[in-house]
Amino acid sequence: MNNFKTNIPGFNIRLAVKSDARLIIRYIRELAAFEDQLDEVTATEESLEKYMFDLHGAETLIGEFNESPVGFAFFHQTFSTFNGKPGIALVDLYIEPEMRGRGFGKTMLTYLSKLTLERNCERLEWWLHDWNKEAERFYRKCGADMVKDIRIYRLCGKGLKDFSAQL
Repeated sequence: MNNFKTNIPGFNIRLAVKSDARLIIRYIRELAAFEDQLDEVTATEESLEKYMFDLHGAETLIGEFNESPVGFAFFHQTFSTFNGKPGIALVDLYIEPEMRGRGFGKTMLTYLSKLTLERNCERLEWWLHDWNKEAERFYRKCGADMVKDIRIYRLCGKGLKDFSAQL
């Protein structure tokens, strides 16, 4: 499924290729600005080319309307020890603000759901800022449930370096 025509006239979804790294960085930066976290973005075209495409660490779907990009869905494979099967983690789903409300985001999420099943994965998961009520309403409308009693903990930066030095 490298190129998928949707039921929305003029809207297609395709898997990103290495030459899309600049576009993906643009969308990452736009999303980070929306989340007031632009200063945390250290990803570069080169890092995406290496880790996403050369080392196959992640994938991206590109949504195009009338052959122009309008958004992306960035994801990677996970694994559930409880299910003993792989899953897919959606890292970011972003549609350009002026293109929202046309069903592109829902269609991309639906496509990613289909891809999850085609790859024999057990689940599709993602994280959501608790302040993003609009996205929460959207995901619930799509049939998603919030996982209860789980919080994400993260070691990174100085904390990661300090902790790893204890060994």
